Amino acid sequence: MKRTTLRSIRVLPRPGDRRRGVILAGPLALPCALGRSGTGRTRREGDGRTPIGRFALGALYFRADRLRRPRTRLPLLPLRPNDGWCDDPADTRYNRPVKLPYRAGHERLWRDDHLYDLVLDISFNRGPILRGRGSAIFLHLARQDFAPTAGCIAIAPRAARRLLALLGPETTLIIG
Repeated sequence: MKRTTLRSIRVLPRPGDRRRGVILAGPLALPCALGRSGTGRTRREGDGRTPIGRFALGALYFRADRLRRPRTRLPLLPLRPNDGWCDDPADTRYNRPVKLPYRAGHERLWRDDHLYDLVLDISFNRGPILRGRGSAIFLHLARQDFAPTAGCIAIAPRAARRLLALLGPETTLIIG
């Protein structure tokens, strides 16, 4: 069986509710949650905005203790309890993965609430990394009520599995 991946997927905000959207991926239209401040071209650390733009997809992290290995052509990394992501603009590891404990501000990737059982790194604010422009922008699992995120894109677990099967390293994510 030949495996194919999409060249691009698009995330569009829903008219009338800037904190919700839809992911268009080939034949799929998947509802998603967006940042609490909607989408925007300019972004600052902590503003709650989902960035508008065109982004490469990085590694897919997953909780191997909770899930089977996802079907995807993306690079896969099992999460460990000491995995984190630096969100401190003053730190040299800003907007990069770190091992915990870590001295600077960070986000814990090993969570109890299942939101990061699958977490895809959206290569936002890379090459070069601009301090304070925003960090830890991911595609991850949504809360049951699709509550807004801190700037990420969040989808239902079943939808995530369907989407990931269509993605590979050459897939581009277009937001807006």
